[in-house]
Formats: sequence, C-alpha cells, structure tokens
Amino acid sequence: MSFFLNDEQRAFRDVLHDFVDQRVAPHAARYDREQVFPQDSYDACVEMELPALWVPTQYGGAGADMVTQAIMAEEVARACASTSVTMLISKLGMLPIMNFASEEIKARYLTPIAEGRAQASYCLSEADAGSDVVSMRARAVREGDEYVLNGSKYWITNAGVSDTYTVFASTNPQAKSHGITCFLVEKDWPGVSFPKHEDKLGLRASPTGEVVLENVRVPVSHRIGEEGQGFLIAMHTLDRSRPTIGAQAVGIAQGAIDYAAQYMKGRKAFGGPISELQGLRFMLADMAIRTEAARALVYRACATIDAGDPEKDLSYLGAAAKSFASDTAMSVATDAVQLLGGYGFTKDFPVERFMRDAKITQIYEGTNQIQRVVVAKHLLK
Repeated sequence: MSFFLNDEQRAFRDVLHDFVDQRVAPHAARYDREQVFPQDSYDACVEMELPALWVPTQYGGAGADMVTQAIMAEEVARACASTSVTMLISKLGMLPIMNFASEEIKARYLTPIAEGRAQASYCLSEADAGSDVVSMRARAVREGDEYVLNGSKYWITNAGVSDTYTVFASTNPQAKSHGITCFLVEKDWPGVSFPKHEDKLGLRASPTGEVVLENVRVPVSHRIGEEGQGFLIAMHTLDRSRPTIGAQAVGIAQGAIDYAAQYMKGRKAFGGPISELQGLRFMLADMAIRTEAARALVYRACATIDAGDPEKDLSYLGAAAKSFASDTAMSVATDAVQLLGGYGFTKDFPVERFMRDAKITQIYEGTNQIQRVVVAKHLLK
C-alpha cells in the first residue's frame, strides 16, 4: 500500500502550512494562557472552509478523503492543538448522524456544520463510565413520540459552545451494551445545562465540561439508529475518528521538532551552536524518526477508511495509530523541553505547551491502555 501524497494533497498541505503560520500560530499562546475558546483561529479556519472538509458534498461539504483530513489535523496541531481539536470535534459529534441518521436529519444538521455556523459535540463518557462505557447511568425512557433523557455526561469537548450534542443513553439497562441508544440533542432544549468546566493541564483553549440532561424531551425523529444500536454506533464512530487524533498527535510532535531544531541552531554553548553537539543531534534525529513512523501508521489507518476497510482491520489499525502517535507526541515533546534546557520549562517558549497538549492525546477517545486491549484482541481472535 502506497502512502505517497498525491499532487492535490501536497498542494493542500503547503497552503495549509502557510495559513496556520499566519492565522493560527500567532494566537495559540494567548488562548492557552486565557483558557478561552480560540475564536479568532476558528473564524480563520471557517474562512478557509476547513469545517466543510469532511462533510459530504451533498450537504455542502468538500467530501475530502481521510488522508487529507489527517493533513489538516496535523498542520493545525503543529501550531495549536486546541484549534485542531476544535476542527475535529464537530466531525466526531456528527459521524453518527452522517452514518446512521435519516436524510432529513443529515440535511438539517450537517449543512450548518459545513458552513461553520454550528458546531457539534460527542457525549459518551460519564464521571464513572469513561473506558467502561457499558456502565453509563444516563437513561432514556420513551413516552409516545418522545424520549425523556436524564443523566450527566463528563469530559465533553466544546461543552456549552457546540449547538448540538450526540448523546448516548441506556434505554434498557438490563441489556448492557445492547441497551444503549444514540440521540441528537440541541443546546437550547429545556433541561440541557453546562454547570462545570474543567481547568485543564493542556488543550486549555478547548472548553471541556459537563453536560447535564434533566427531563430533556427528544423527538423520536432525533433518535439516531435503532434502539439498542448505540454501542455499535459509538464504536463505529471512534474507529473512524481515532486516526485523526493520531494525526493531531503527529502535528504536536512535528511542532516540537521544528521549534527545537530552530532553537538548537541559534543557542550557543561550548564555543558554538548546540546543534553541533552530537548527543543533542541524536536526540533530535530520534524524535524525527519516531514521528515519521507515527505519521506513516496514521496515514495507513486513514487510507484504510478511504478504501472501505476491505481487510476488516480498521479497529486494529486505528487503535495502533492513535496509541503509537500519541505516545510518540508525549515523548517527542518532552525531549523538546529537554533540548531547550531551562528555557523549555518556561512559558516564554512553546515546547512546554506542546508537552501539556500531547498528554491528552494518550487519554481521550480511548486511553492508550484501551487501545492496546483492541490491538491484542485483534491479534488473538
């Protein structure tokens, strides 16, 4: 399988690289410091029509392939991981709608996303049900042509910012994973609230909070898929989203490499630039080698999605790509801090932000321990 980018993908990468340097990178430190939604960066991405990238053309999107989407996630994360996840979260929230909803619901909700007029969130995790999804306590009870939802979802990206929330709740607790159902909920519906936001280590410009549902009435038309199909929908969605989290991690690693290399050429010690010190050159080389390997694995997983998963190994490849790329990002960003010495430990330089941002890529959309469970299950089946 070839992973060479085609001419269109290379041109897109080059244009996006310059765009990110000019319109996203200058805001990254400020938004991280102030811990507010990166509005200027988001608006710039809308001007570039990046929210439309993954949306099918019939709903106003570009219908781009997954490798192109990975390029976008990587290039934006190279400067600002918070803005990168802002570009990715609406896709995560809308993938269940795109793949399992009615045509009416698709047209109603996907088009505003493509135009940048709306954003979406994905509500699966709970305070006591993160990796153990089946233990969720959110409940949905049908009453005529509506469902009544009650529960609380935790660690929700864009909580309070997004316009729609794809919520997973149990309609039959006794059926465990077969009793979970998926719903589309609008922000302004009665009973939806956002009482708490987290003060996080990294991704500080990407709001993360709690979504509380109190007797929220959801029309049957806004049930996504059939009753009891929610767990399948959730896993189907994560399989197709995890590779772009890997791409985000690769972008963080690349940003750390780029900055460390530039710093090494200018920083002088022992009579010359530290880029001439062999021990440090080897560190930088190892950082680049691991990152290039991670990028290749991410591209393979994305290409598998584009090909329709012909060998039925997407779960395995997505888990491998996400875990390897995020472990690489954490390692590379930590090494970048080391290469800058004391300066790397200060907020005057971006590598400490890269290190903080890299950590969450090992945790969200399934911890890397869960990814290894997926990989091992594939190998031992």
